Amino acid sequence: MKKLILFAVLSLFLIKGHATDQFVFFQKETGYFTLINQCTPCRIVTDSNEDEGIRMAVENLKEDFFRVSGNRPVVSSSAGNDSVCVYVGSMESPIIRQLIKDKKISEKELAGKNEKYIISLLEHPQKGIARALVIAGSDKRGTIYGIYELSRQMGVSPWYWWADVPTVHRENVYIRPGSYSDGEPKVKYRGIFLNDEAPALSGWAHEKFGGFNSKFYEKVFELVLRLKGNFMWPAMWGNAFYDDDAENGPLANKMGIIMGTSHHEPMALNQQDWKRRGSGRWDYQTNSKTLQEFWTFGMERARNWEKVVTVGMRGDGDAPMGGEEGKDHEYTPNEKKNIALLKRIVNDQRQIIRKVTGKSVDKTPQVWALYKEVQNYYDKGMKVPDDITLLLCDDNWGNIRKLPDLTEKPRKGGYGMYYHFDYVGAPRNSKWINISPIPRVWEQMHLAYEYGIRQLWIVNVGDLKPMEYPITFFLDMAWNPDRFQANNLQEHTESFCREQFGTTYAKEAARILSLYPKYNRRVTPEILNYQTYSFNYGEWEKVVNEYNALARDADNLLQEMPGNYRNAYEQLVNFPVQACANLYNMYYAQAMNHKLYKENNPQANEWADKVEQAFARDKALSDDYN
Repeated sequence: MKKLILFAVLSLFLIKGHATDQFVFFQKETGYFTLINQCTPCRIVTDSNEDEGIRMAVENLKEDFFRVSGNRPVVSSSAGNDSVCVYVGSMESPIIRQLIKDKKISEKELAGKNEKYIISLLEHPQKGIARALVIAGSDKRGTIYGIYELSRQMGVSPWYWWADVPTVHRENVYIRPGSYSDGEPKVKYRGIFLNDEAPALSGWAHEKFGGFNSKFYEKVFELVLRLKGNFMWPAMWGNAFYDDDAENGPLANKMGIIMGTSHHEPMALNQQDWKRRGSGRWDYQTNSKTLQEFWTFGMERARNWEKVVTVGMRGDGDAPMGGEEGKDHEYTPNEKKNIALLKRIVNDQRQIIRKVTGKSVDKTPQVWALYKEVQNYYDKGMKVPDDITLLLCDDNWGNIRKLPDLTEKPRKGGYGMYYHFDYVGAPRNSKWINISPIPRVWEQMHLAYEYGIRQLWIVNVGDLKPMEYPITFFLDMAWNPDRFQANNLQEHTESFCREQFGTTYAKEAARILSLYPKYNRRVTPEILNYQTYSFNYGEWEKVVNEYNALARDADNLLQEMPGNYRNAYEQLVNFPVQACANLYNMYYAQAMNHKLYKENNPQANEWADKVEQAFARDKALSDDYN
């Protein structure tokens, strides 16, 4: 009886963590469907002509069954002699169409829906089939999300590859009768931006994959889909997504990832495309013909792929046009000239889009980023056609700069938000480790959502790896912001930790995972130095002692964990805590060194040694992490 009670409690926790109710269980009850029986999974049935992206997800599901049970299921286009199976398909699949025709599935649950799946346990769905689990999607991505929801509930973390999260072995897996879904996403385009990616991610990608090629991006795209995202801006420091590997574009389209390019890279082209192919200056006043030919090439290359096209223009290398930052307090002649030029640029770009696609220009999704001085142009009267999504931005530090005017008429293209977990720029870079407490992210994105920013959410995640949890939260929230309130955020953190480390360690891991970015947000690690805190009122001692206490707690939890969880825990929790605590110790030692030196106290030398020791420990921690 104790086991049953514990299991019910766990189920409730999982419901809080995810929008879809729990339907996978590991203890059998009356009426449950046996998905894996003594390590043998059910056959997966999917149409041989199903969309290639769905078939790729089915292959990943096959591998997920192996991770759970140690065996791979048979994947075929019919159930053969089996009396039970798993059906997978979109509404276009003959298998799903037949189930709808036979009224085994309600067509109204899927028809006309966006990215929705239903997972249903059916009795006698077809002749010779006693029971079947059906994963049906309204479209390609809906089906893919349903596939990965099954994987997730079986215990395969979306971060299984990127963070070495282990999968608990299960001899038997069961499905509770019913129909399950988490509806449609509330934000249409939901994604991440790999940026400021050199040298960490770029060096690693070249070492492991030979560069930012299709082998690398296949892993990234799979992660984004497992997290129910659908959109990406690709790495662009020295990289050009479509040019670096001819398979990058087709792979994104095949897997179901909608591609864009960053706020300052128009017309499906990266800055590096211009450096490799362009001629003359990146200046529309003096080189418009060359730029038009360049942009036409970009649109023709990406013609057949699902995308959101960035329009507009900034100076070369993400600088202001004309080399002048816009000024809030005055309307300069240079700004007037830039606004007129930018209007002409957008109009000419739309003519290119119309010509290349052969369709009305509003049939191609477009976005105009109001980034830095471009927001000033908008505030001072520049407007773009109504079908273009206005991409608002934060201040690069997670504080939203502008919200839509609620008295204005709604835009056909809606509004988007470009948010930052990572930033390179003044006053100092922030790209090493997570500095974004989830309550703060929630507060800002909740504000955005309530003000009608619901067309596109994109977040700059830098090297990807240090931001595993914030990425997960951001994409979960983008799917359904209404699920999150100020008083239930820690439940999400605990649910995340439960997925990665198991129930026993989830609560303490979540406490540590929540606390270290709070400490980091006081002052970011890159800005921290020996003068940041004062010795007055014991300020330096207080912050150092707090971080050291957290580091002890993090290490104690590591020692308690079974060995198979330790690699994931080191990456997701322990390394950032130990590394940041060590940084505080280093600067505290430097502060003590300076203080004692001024007092002519020879103990200053001991603190100089401590600085060197902390510096050496930083290298050791980084080497171990890498």
